[in-house]
Amino acid sequence: MTKLSVNINKIATLRNSRGGDVPNVVQFAKDVQRFGAEGVTIHPRPDERHIRYKDARDLKPEVYTEYNIEGKPITSFMDLVLEVRPTQVTLVPDAEDAITSNAGWDTIRHKDFLIDVIKEFQSNGIRTSIFVDPVLKQIEGAKATGTDRIELYTEGFAHQYSLGNKDGILPYTESAILANELDLGINAGHDLSLDNIQFFKENIPNLLEVSIGHALIAESLYLGIENVIQMYLQKLN
Repeated sequence: MTKLSVNINKIATLRNSRGGDVPNVVQFAKDVQRFGAEGVTIHPRPDERHIRYKDARDLKPEVYTEYNIEGKPITSFMDLVLEVRPTQVTLVPDAEDAITSNAGWDTIRHKDFLIDVIKEFQSNGIRTSIFVDPVLKQIEGAKATGTDRIELYTEGFAHQYSLGNKDGILPYTESAILANELDLGINAGHDLSLDNIQFFKENIPNLLEVSIGHALIAESLYLGIENVIQMYLQKLN
């Protein structure tokens, strides 16, 4: 089975736009789990423009499924993750001015740095995943870091699929085959949607988890959150 983890950053963005606490991030996390989601993902950034560090702490006692915290491993982020101790930490090489994640790690260039960070998290019982592009040498580089999993950055696939080019899946399938050979767990995320998720799942052997936020929240505006989660679960399983 492929687990569905709901990224709730957009709920925090909506809350922050009015300066209050509506919608409530913790309540939303409780609801998506009640509706069947098998995980909750957050991606706090240093400027806290959507998810705040306080949210990460508040969510800890309420997330009884998989709790995944994504982010760039700067000191403040690492301290937060070590305090909260989620199920999984996903390391993302965010640029300071990035609106959203837009590239995977260069696992070869940053090998030594990633090794040190990953060891720190693993020694504290936190499963690690690193955000990577579907490039075979980067998958091999990920293995050398000691990470438990990789998260395939799927924007390229989603864009090609929207153009009708189903061959855009090929680098992802090849990367997944290699990851399986290297005994790396496989997650995926970014621009996955109800439109493309089933095709992606069918072509990625042993896909363990997908993290979906923007599309899922947008689709829920029309179809309802509970209904959309059930639709994703059906397509995934």
